[in-house]
Amino acid sequence: MVTPPDSPADPTRPPPGSRSIDRILRDARARLDRLGPSETFARLPTALLIDIRPQAQRDEFGVVPQALTIERNVLEWRLDPRSAHRIPQMTGYHLTVVVMCQEGYTSSLAAAALQDLGLHRATDLTGGFRAWRLAGLPTEDGSGRSGAVS
Repeated sequence: MVTPPDSPADPTRPPPGSRSIDRILRDARARLDRLGPSETFARLPTALLIDIRPQAQRDEFGVVPQALTIERNVLEWRLDPRSAHRIPQMTGYHLTVVVMCQEGYTSSLAAAALQDLGLHRATDLTGGFRAWRLAGLPTEDGSGRSGAVS
């Protein structure tokens, strides 16, 4: 067990070396070649679109028919080509993976994590599912849709 450092004198000040979530997000996005909805749709014949939203959001807002559903908490295990728990589509590091969340925040962090695994063509959908739907691209009702990869 790692012992945390002593509490700082002022508990409202961030510890040295820590970063805010805004900074972490900015750093993640600086590494990505983010795609808009139309660009993502155009790449779907060869790219994997991964929907990391929880079931409740898919039920409420709908789904992209071509997307694979892999919730955020298992994403790295399913997409790491070295993992014994990877999905069959993950045949190597050459694949383009586009991660989608509801609004395009969580997906940026997830895509950066995939790049850390060696998936250098991983990126995310700017604006998430919301932007996809606003662009008039294909969606379906998400209620009760199966097909999630667990």
